[in-house]
Amino acid sequence: MSSPVRERACGRIFADMSTPSDPTTAHHDGSFPAQDQEQPGLTDETTPEPDHGENSYRGAQRLSKRRALITGGDSGIGRAVAIAFAREGADVALTYLPEEREDADETARWVTDAGTRALPIVGDLREEDFCAEIVDRAIGEFGGLDVLVLNAAYQKDRDGIENMETGEWDRVFRTNLYAQMFTVRAAVPHLQPGSSIIVTTSIQAFNPSPGLIDYAMTKAAQVAFIKALAQELGPKGIRVNGVAPGPIWTPLIPATGWDAERLESFGQDTPLGRAGQPAELAGAYVYLASDDATYTSGAILPVTGGKGL
Repeated sequence: MSSPVRERACGRIFADMSTPSDPTTAHHDGSFPAQDQEQPGLTDETTPEPDHGENSYRGAQRLSKRRALITGGDSGIGRAVAIAFAREGADVALTYLPEEREDADETARWVTDAGTRALPIVGDLREEDFCAEIVDRAIGEFGGLDVLVLNAAYQKDRDGIENMETGEWDRVFRTNLYAQMFTVRAAVPHLQPGSSIIVTTSIQAFNPSPGLIDYAMTKAAQVAFIKALAQELGPKGIRVNGVAPGPIWTPLIPATGWDAERLESFGQDTPLGRAGQPAELAGAYVYLASDDATYTSGAILPVTGGKGL
């Protein structure tokens, strides 16, 4: 029998599971209003507010007693994954930047409402020592680590390579690549057979946009990282996979620096005709973290609204 806390966390607004949802209208299927945010972007300032599965995701204990660490777990895809993991029975540590504290606290509340433990950790993943610290703190709090989700990322619209500032380029590479190497290096000695590493890459790795050239470069590098690491860690019983989202509506999007026209058309060029929501990615991460995926490693799972990789 579900506890009152778990029932509250899982919500009471669910679609009729006997009727398949039309994917073209299952979520917000219109344009997005003009808006602008400073990086890293906050949920309360994002219109419409993204759907992280707060009132829709129902777990089945597929990750019971697992211990997860999610970088960038405060909002967007990271929050959706944290909620889903918790409702599947996992304890969740999540990282966030100081300016994201309110978002991180809200995510942690959803995790604890699901009946599992939450550990928000504040800091900057560009710092090598912090990446080692988050692994140590997650293991210290939970007694081990079973699932590592490398999700944190930074992107910004560029108006030509000749105008790119070295500091901005460095920020993208340190956030999207260095941090992943630092964190995996610290985590691997503690991972046991059955553990899973999941990287949030992007459709940009395969179909790059000129205005996101540096971001796309890092996402392509992540694909090579996933495939090489899967080969290295496979004999140890550790699986490594990636999820490649298409256009997903998160606070990162209005903080990217796009104009009103670009926001209005965001996601409209997909075969499904709309942008995706963070909630629509959660199941992919749950699958890759669970024993349903014991023979899946070195894979890139696209969640793109039909756009090809």
